[in-house]
Amino acid sequence: MTGLVFPSGTFAAYLFDCDGTIADSMPVHRQAWMEALAPHGCEFTDEDFYGWAGMPTDHIVELLNRKYGLRMPVAEVFTAKEEAYYRLMPTVRGVPEVVAALRDAPPGVKRAVVSGSPRASVEKTLEFLGLRGYVDEVVAAEDYTQPKPAPDPFLEAARRLGVAPAQCLVFEDAVLGIKSAQAAGMPWVLVDPRALRAARPDP
Repeated sequence: MTGLVFPSGTFAAYLFDCDGTIADSMPVHRQAWMEALAPHGCEFTDEDFYGWAGMPTDHIVELLNRKYGLRMPVAEVFTAKEEAYYRLMPTVRGVPEVVAALRDAPPGVKRAVVSGSPRASVEKTLEFLGLRGYVDEVVAAEDYTQPKPAPDPFLEAARRLGVAPAQCLVFEDAVLGIKSAQAAGMPWVLVDPRALRAARPDP
C-alpha cells in the first residue's frame, strides 16, 4: 500500500487504532480538548497531547490534574471534551492509505478497531467515515482495564477475533500504541498522517 511500510508475511487479522490512524482526527481532538479545558485554565502542551495519544480521556484528565495541581471534575471535563469532538466531527477526514488498507484487506483477514477513546466516539467516527461495515470488532476504552502501552487492548481484540497475537498486524500512529503492539507480540505498521499528507501528489 502506497505510503505505508508493511512487514513481510501474511496475517489473519488487521487491528487499527482509530484517531490519528484511520481518522486524521488528532487536530480535531486537540481543539476539543482546548475547549473543554479552557474554563478550568488548564494547559495541555503538544508534547503531552501527542505523548498521551491512545490513553483514555478520563486518564488524561487525571494526569493533567496531577501535573498542574488542579481539581478538575473528571466526568465534567470528559463530557465537555466528547461533546466538543462530536460537534467538530464534520471536519474529520479519513487517512486514505489506512482507509484503503481497511477496505481492501485480503480475503479472510478479520478487522478490528482498537482505541483508547470511548466506544461512542469510535462508533460515531467510523459511521461518519462510512467504515463501520468493514469492521468486525470494536475494542474501546470500556473494554479493558489496562490501556495502551499495556498489551491488553490488542490482546482483547485478538481474543474476540479468535486470532493468535502473532497473526495480527497493528496499524498505529502513537508511541503508546506501538509499545502496546510490541508488548502484545504483534507486528505493526507506523502511520504518520502528516508525512502521508506531504507525500501525496497535488490534486
